[in-house]
Amino acid sequence: MKILALSEKDMREVFTMKDAIEADKDALRLYTEGQTNIPLRANISVPEHSGNSLYMYGYVAPADALGVKLVSVYPKNVEKGIPSVPATMVLVNSETGEVCSLMNGTYLTALRTGAVAGAATDVLAREDSKIFALIGTGGQAETQLEAVLAVRDIELVKVYSRNRERREAFVAKMNDLYAEKYGVKIVAAESSDEAVADADIISACTTANEAVFDADKIKKNAHINGVGSYTPDMAEIPEGVITSAAGIYVDTAEGVLAEAGELINPIKKGLVKEESCIELGAVLAGKAEGRKSYDDLTFFDSVGCAVLDLVTAQRIYEKAVAKGMGQIIEL
Repeated sequence: MKILALSEKDMREVFTMKDAIEADKDALRLYTEGQTNIPLRANISVPEHSGNSLYMYGYVAPADALGVKLVSVYPKNVEKGIPSVPATMVLVNSETGEVCSLMNGTYLTALRTGAVAGAATDVLAREDSKIFALIGTGGQAETQLEAVLAVRDIELVKVYSRNRERREAFVAKMNDLYAEKYGVKIVAAESSDEAVADADIISACTTANEAVFDADKIKKNAHINGVGSYTPDMAEIPEGVITSAAGIYVDTAEGVLAEAGELINPIKKGLVKEESCIELGAVLAGKAEGRKSYDDLTFFDSVGCAVLDLVTAQRIYEKAVAKGMGQIIEL
């Protein structure tokens, strides 16, 4: 059996952010249309090593995508100088059942997570959006930034995180990578209020348990992406956004309504209804409306889903095969 091993470098060379955004759009549309088989992820506790091992798997027949992403959460790995959230994607040939590819799951996760916010921004944000605010500078931040730059003609990006050194280092790196490529100016903001003021698009990618910006400071026709919260205790988006949004959109209703605290809590309080949350895939499939008015405030919430990994990974694999990229392992 021959297996194609793909590093982050290989994946970056064969697959662009725009490719990933289109892959995520297709994945969400197929999910909403019921053309996927995506079981709930399995989570195995490893208490002896203070870890958890998660398995995100499924099958997307129209995309020929079958496989499993293995993600572990081992906080003590930091003490060993290795990643605390290592991940590997195992792709399976849907015709033969043989493993056909192994790829860097950490980069895949960052890529598809950035791309899904890019997809939402492309569908929901105003076409004339020029100012983008990014809250958070962790592992997901770079792809969140590039995804928005890939779908809108942004002139100014304002970045905020609580750690001054990290945000300034992040801004310097992002300017090196994207300032010339996209013709954009990227600056560090001294506060979240400064970051979101006048922003047409706002993306939050933090693990905060409370709102990371003030809803009263944002433009009333902005588009907002919430991609950091993935447990009921996390709530990086202020309730004021949820209650005033003309449209609330999610990657998968099942996932977001079970895991995203910023939506779970307002629903429990009766401030919004579950049925107000529309899957982005329904908009992509022409079964629901996106932005209805120039003056609308729109909100997209994502907790991630294996369907995004599967379709994106399969597309990467196909491009890598076509371009002769990667390393063959024989078992």
